[in-house]
Amino acid sequence: MKLLHAADFHMDSPLTGLPPDKSALRRRELRDVPARLAALAREEKVDLVLLPGDLLDGDRVYPETVRSLAQALGDMAVPVFIAPGNHDWFHEKSPYAGDFWPDNVHIFTAPELQGIELPQLNCVVHGCAFTAPHREDDPLAGFTAPDDGKTHLLCLHGEVGTAGSYAPIAPGSLERSGAVYAALGHVHAAGNGRAGQTLWAYPGCPEGRGFDELGPKGAWIVYIGEPAQAAVSTPDGPAVVSVKVTSGPVSGKFVQVCRRQYRIESVEANSFSDWLPRIESPDLVRILLTGESRAAPDLDALTALAAPRFFHVELRDQTALPVDLWARADEDSLTGLFLREMRSRLETAAEGDRDKLLLAARFGLAALEGGEDIRP
Repeated sequence: MKLLHAADFHMDSPLTGLPPDKSALRRRELRDVPARLAALAREEKVDLVLLPGDLLDGDRVYPETVRSLAQALGDMAVPVFIAPGNHDWFHEKSPYAGDFWPDNVHIFTAPELQGIELPQLNCVVHGCAFTAPHREDDPLAGFTAPDDGKTHLLCLHGEVGTAGSYAPIAPGSLERSGAVYAALGHVHAAGNGRAGQTLWAYPGCPEGRGFDELGPKGAWIVYIGEPAQAAVSTPDGPAVVSVKVTSGPVSGKFVQVCRRQYRIESVEANSFSDWLPRIESPDLVRILLTGESRAAPDLDALTALAAPRFFHVELRDQTALPVDLWARADEDSLTGLFLREMRSRLETAAEGDRDKLLLAARFGLAALEGGEDIRP
């Protein structure tokens, strides 16, 4: 059996950190995620799709978003299971309560585990729903799948751990569950672990939405009873397989499906003009200017220069004052006194205050060495 595991689409996220035109384009790209996953499911010939929650960012979603999601899930033409999460929790007015979902889609609607048998696959999928924005109990507490010769799978939104506000799933509960695979949602970075004979995994989000969601994003292709293959292709070209994992009879591969990545690049400020012409990227990039610089870089001018080469770019100044300039702190002069004081403050400053103190040191030196009369 082969299955597709994806989660945390967060369709119709506001994406307020981008200019309005790019924010609108990114929302359209998020809306296109289900269609891309449907193409992957067909290409891989999966038998089953597990979607453990937060497919929608909240109740306020556009009707066309829900329609495109429903159509893509129908196009998968295999059983699809949705376990609503803390963002798209189930209630009577939820989009999940509508009657427009295709027949191949099953949506869990209760906080208690429900098992749905798929005789054609000799498989049972156990799942449940968030029915409020928070949940502090373990949805797997007291559950053990029967030893009936069937393959038991879990589809849950929650956080692996013993406590929390988002359905904490204790490792011991996973181990006692008797499931061979637990498809989890909620964590936006891909990862996996093992609890006894149960392999659990998070696919992360299929598209990053900020600089806290860096790098390739995608979904898991999971094989039960056969090894993961080396590579796949999609209508948009080869997909990137970045992680493989194996646990007993279960193996999986992580497949990149994102249109763009959020990336952070460090560039020496003095070599920025040489580095930039070599770059052309569809990604969203934060450039950290590093190295030594006596004056603060003109971030507005450098951003305008870099903007045509990226979908979105922002620059941060992380340059430091030259070492030989700090050496002047030993001088018996007003400049030396000022540098000693600034160095002392920088050594004890919180991380968030260092940039401001460094800028203050630059302004102070400019004032002192520019001959400005700073006497009261």
